[in-house]
Amino acid sequence: MYTFRMSETADLIGGIALVALFAAMATQQTMALVALVGHPGETDVLDTATRVASIAYVALVVGLTVIRLKPLRSAEGWEPRFSALAGTFLSVALVALPQPDIGTALRVTSLVLIGVGWVLSALVLFWLGRAFSVMAQARRLVTTGPYAIVRHPLYLCEEITVIGIALAHLSVAAVLIVAVQWMFQLRRMSNEEKVLGASFPECAAYTARTPKIIPTLFSRYA
Repeated sequence: MYTFRMSETADLIGGIALVALFAAMATQQTMALVALVGHPGETDVLDTATRVASIAYVALVVGLTVIRLKPLRSAEGWEPRFSALAGTFLSVALVALPQPDIGTALRVTSLVLIGVGWVLSALVLFWLGRAFSVMAQARRLVTTGPYAIVRHPLYLCEEITVIGIALAHLSVAAVLIVAVQWMFQLRRMSNEEKVLGASFPECAAYTARTPKIIPTLFSRYA
């Protein structure tokens, strides 16, 4: 009972911290969007669209963090928690890198990837609903919609955004950050699958029939 209450307390503290952090991110993006719209002559349609998409995604994260289901099981130890946090927030380091002149074509490509990644992430997150977790926790096994295509569609869509941001800050450092961040994401996926497998007997059949991150249509090229 004591351990369970400690777990509940840790989850509550973690949820409050996540809400505060993502709320701050949403506020920053909103202020940047207002500043952008406040200069009509300088407004970039693609840039505006990507910011709107990012605000929608972050707002959804905040909302679902507040109303998500209580976890049935959580991964034990520090490594799953560290991997989850590193996989989630390491990409933030990309925005601290200088933005080189990558040319119009690459800049448009970057904005399109960021915008598409945010939109797809928001759609997947909406489908995931109250089962949403940042840490490796089991709340509910979702196997339909985008989760019927791959087991980790949210991380796949988020990575599209990360690649777009890295392209805007193209450098050796950006490539290294993305590589390390993706390694943590892969570890995060493994941790989550262990927790889900221990919580839901049907998870084994789901894992056997559903690709991890590459849809079956493209798996022959993996």
